[in-house]
Amino acid sequence: MCGRFTLTKPIPWLAEILDAKNTESVGSVSSRYNVAPGTEIAIVRAKESTDKDAHELALARWGLVPFWAKDADFGARTINARSETASQKPAFRAAFRYKRCLIPADGFYEWAGSGRKKQPFFIHLEARKPFAFAGLWESWTGADGSVLETCTVLTTEANEKLADLHHRMPVILPEESYAEWLNPGENRAKAIQEILKPYPSEAFSYYPVSERVNSPRNDDAACIERRAEEEKPPELQGSLFGD
Repeated sequence: MCGRFTLTKPIPWLAEILDAKNTESVGSVSSRYNVAPGTEIAIVRAKESTDKDAHELALARWGLVPFWAKDADFGARTINARSETASQKPAFRAAFRYKRCLIPADGFYEWAGSGRKKQPFFIHLEARKPFAFAGLWESWTGADGSVLETCTVLTTEANEKLADLHHRMPVILPEESYAEWLNPGENRAKAIQEILKPYPSEAFSYYPVSERVNSPRNDDAACIERRAEEEKPPELQGSLFGD
């Protein structure tokens, strides 16, 4: 789980924290209320430099395609990576050591309920504070020589509050861990693993939203509006997305 998220606030807040360069290339990214897999999203990564504190903003397609994949369709099944095993999985282990990134967001969705009809919930930090998912990125070259940059969101076990919706949640990093996560000089899997923990329960709030968010074609402020109380949601269990 993380199958959809939002980025409705300007990106410069993250660029300022990390002193990231190249901000003009993604500074005009429009507000997104229903970011779906397969679309281009903003990431922050270490810049190719001798300076370990040099970072840059870039764009990458959501759904990681490892450099050895035969085709770009591989990314359809790698939108998430389990943080506990990413360092061992062929699709993620190289990126886990050498190509880590931050994925800016300010909310995400989870679906809960029994049967075919599930209730979507919008999850956010208190005061709608923006945050960053822990991510991995890769560069893949097609047979025609074209280069495609892609990414994935790392997941971990859900904290106590979000476990009511699903047993997994995206890894959200505290600001003090940003530079450590992006440090290209650190490639010890065990040391990297220690950064990836569930974000504290008390920081979150969530509420039901309409099924409008089910379609990625809908990408506007109506997606995060609270569902009317008279529209009773189904019993909480299950998820529209996997791990």
